[in-house]
Amino acid sequence: MRVGYLGPKATFTDIAVQNTFPDAERIAYTTIPDCLNAVKCREVDVAIVPFENALEGTVHLTIDYLYHEINPPIRAEVIVPIQQHLMVHPLQTNNWTEVEKILSHPHALAQCHQFLHQQFRGVTLEQFTSTAAAAKYISEHPELKLAAIANEMAAEKYHLQIVKENIHDYHFNHTRFIVLAHEDVKVNKELKPLYQKTTIMVTLPSDRAGALHQVLSAFAWRQINLSKIESRPLKTGLGHYFFMIDINHEMQNQLVKNALEEIEVLGCKVKVLGSYSSYNAVNHEKEVVS
Repeated sequence: MRVGYLGPKATFTDIAVQNTFPDAERIAYTTIPDCLNAVKCREVDVAIVPFENALEGTVHLTIDYLYHEINPPIRAEVIVPIQQHLMVHPLQTNNWTEVEKILSHPHALAQCHQFLHQQFRGVTLEQFTSTAAAAKYISEHPELKLAAIANEMAAEKYHLQIVKENIHDYHFNHTRFIVLAHEDVKVNKELKPLYQKTTIMVTLPSDRAGALHQVLSAFAWRQINLSKIESRPLKTGLGHYFFMIDINHEMQNQLVKNALEEIEVLGCKVKVLGSYSSYNAVNHEKEVVS
């Protein structure tokens, strides 16, 4: 099996892949759209991309791409604990407090806002496509006074020195990663499913008062539990949105089917992203270094 993921090696997505498909061939891609295009065009069998972080919310690039493009369905969800560390090149260990720039993925920088504000106020923050890409860049520029925010696996992979551990603002820092594939997949048998869920995207009919209330009522009176609802711009004009909804039931549930039929009768467009199991992965960073 070939699995595409947001690279380079040692990203948090890489950790998710190695937890979920430990024996798979891992193919790194530079961006989330590149990864999703790869599975769409069958360059890889499976794609794993970040979907939502407990501190910073939904990964908008992933959501927007899933709405606007035709993709294979979500087959599983893997929840990975996130530990952010500050690291430098070994040559900069003695003067790490004097770094001139800190590099990382924008979500990682946001997750560590309090630490950065208190310890590195005024220092330039530069965004990279992934935490591992930032670590890799520092490994290739030992002469520069740089630091990266990334995981322990990235520090080991790119031979960097961790100078501050667990610098994220809140202890409960987890990220949801989604698994997309044209066919059913078998995840690591050591992972136990937590629950079933279905994710849909709903576009409301234009200029109808109370349309969102009617959509939510279709679930409410059937006592169907929703764990998430979020709006995103349709990119067609101000005030135009679609809604992503997580349903805590599988698609085969007859009440869910009936609710979606009712929503469509109301004139809404419904796109089902997938009905799948959610798994809780264990972040064995040192064990999965390669």
